[in-house]
Amino acid sequence: MAPPSNVPKPGRTLLALLVIMVVLACVAVLQGRTTPKLGLDLAGGTTVTLTAKTEKGKNPPASQMNQAVKIMTQRVNGLGVSDAEVAKQGSNNIVVNVPGEGQGRVVSLIGTTAKLQFRQVFAVADGKPTTAGAAPAPSASPSKGKEKDKASPSPSASPSSSAASPSATPRGRALSQALTAPTPTPSGSGSPSATPSAAPSGLPTGSPQQPAPQQDYTGIDDKAVIKQFESLNCYTGDKRAPGSNDPNRKWVAACDQKEENGQVTKYILGPVRVLGENVDGASAMPPDAQQGQASWSVSLKFDGKGGRQFGDVTTEAYRAYQQNPSSPQSQIAIVLDGQVVSAPSINRGAITGGTASIDGPPDSFNQRYAADLANVLKYGALPLEFTQSSIDEVSSTLGADQLEGGLIAGAIGLGLVVLYCMLYYRGLGLVAVSSLIVASAITYVSVVILGEGMGFRLSLPHIIGLIVSIGITADSFIVYFERLRDELRAGRKLRSSVENAWKRARRTILVADAVTFLAALVLYFLAVGGVRGFAFAMGLTTLIDVIVVFFFTKPMVALLSRTEFFGRGHPLSGLDAKRLRRTTQNASGGPAARTTSQEV
Repeated sequence: MAPPSNVPKPGRTLLALLVIMVVLACVAVLQGRTTPKLGLDLAGGTTVTLTAKTEKGKNPPASQMNQAVKIMTQRVNGLGVSDAEVAKQGSNNIVVNVPGEGQGRVVSLIGTTAKLQFRQVFAVADGKPTTAGAAPAPSASPSKGKEKDKASPSPSASPSSSAASPSATPRGRALSQALTAPTPTPSGSGSPSATPSAAPSGLPTGSPQQPAPQQDYTGIDDKAVIKQFESLNCYTGDKRAPGSNDPNRKWVAACDQKEENGQVTKYILGPVRVLGENVDGASAMPPDAQQGQASWSVSLKFDGKGGRQFGDVTTEAYRAYQQNPSSPQSQIAIVLDGQVVSAPSINRGAITGGTASIDGPPDSFNQRYAADLANVLKYGALPLEFTQSSIDEVSSTLGADQLEGGLIAGAIGLGLVVLYCMLYYRGLGLVAVSSLIVASAITYVSVVILGEGMGFRLSLPHIIGLIVSIGITADSFIVYFERLRDELRAGRKLRSSVENAWKRARRTILVADAVTFLAALVLYFLAVGGVRGFAFAMGLTTLIDVIVVFFFTKPMVALLSRTEFFGRGHPLSGLDAKRLRRTTQNASGGPAARTTSQEV
């Protein structure tokens, strides 16, 4: 006769847990790290003080400072950095604490203003200072074609072959392929007409020996910006021209963000047409060979207003391209913090779909740059500009001493729990100790995986939460063991008692763990700093406790109940029915009942 289908199979459950643990261990090894990352208090890190820049040195509004703290915190979380702290200090300072070494990238990104603007280009030239009549700028001759190739080489004009034009390498930090392709119906002719003169691009770029014709300033009614443009030197300094980051200025002169092939381009840009506030989302996208995209890119999604504004400016740029393919006004400059990230030519039609992308040469526009740019754009621009007042390296000496004390306290607590389990539950205490070991192993591997995959860093509050969880885990064992002993006191057989006790105990265990987890969840979202780290650790270990009790403790007890040592109720097993009944009767003052040996 076949056995009932509902008979427990503890061996399969233990095997499933073993597979889970092996998979977690393999993931940790494949990530290339077998030790947890440590937080600021244990491993040291970087502390930077950012000071808000205001007109005439006045204190900035408190609302803007609070908004800046919020945006910086979102950027840190978006980068996956755990245990970082962003706090306002005084009326105009923000202190950022970032754990770990080599965190200059994080510090620079969270302090970036990230003011994004879209402006139409009206003049383009090499980034060296020029005099009137001698600027290497676009015109109606081969030098114009050369400057066009340098200023706005568009891979979307000939995506199938980058060798068709030597100028296909973007001259700036990025080039937007999506900007050069219309959203509704792209043109079927991907001809190289966007760069009408490929031959002149072979001339040495920015060569002082090449005479340049008169720069065309048609449509620019600001003589001051023309003068600034001609005297602007983009090869020295921080490449951010005065006023280039001011969205209220109608005309600005700006430099390209990055030197490319030994050249930096400068521009005269018209009024702001779309602001970064109208960007509804940003995400880093990997290369797409099918679309002719060789580098990482940042995909932008505009809100309703931004989509309409972007459609209007690309319509004007495309109209300028149709009238004169080499006109600078066919280009749309993407300006980030006063520097031009990209200035692609709109040569296939207006873009009315409300989306765009920023990309560039693979050597500079890599995955990290795309992710960082998407992160700062996603959470919006800071309402204030900040300067780094101080930057210091934090030592971990004090934290190491505290860690040593915490580990000693944890070892003492764990030892007391083990001693209690062995004295009170005897052989059954081995199951409790084994469960604690399994829970510790899963917790350790989980912390390692979270550290590499999500930037989780182990700090003192986390360790405190892990130590406290020892008691939470022990409570689950005690609930089950006491239910089991109650069944035996009632005279039931061990194997049936194991299942009956589990049915009664698991609801209590789940309710208790659910309450603990909800408390940790509320504390995590409402608290900050170390308290939040404590809540995270407590929530993590609570989930692990449920896994261990269901996948290890209960099936292990069920498996041991089939052995003679436990099944016959050996006095050292902790499941001696005779001793349990005698203890109960003596405690109640009644006579001891006659008992028989426990049957399997």
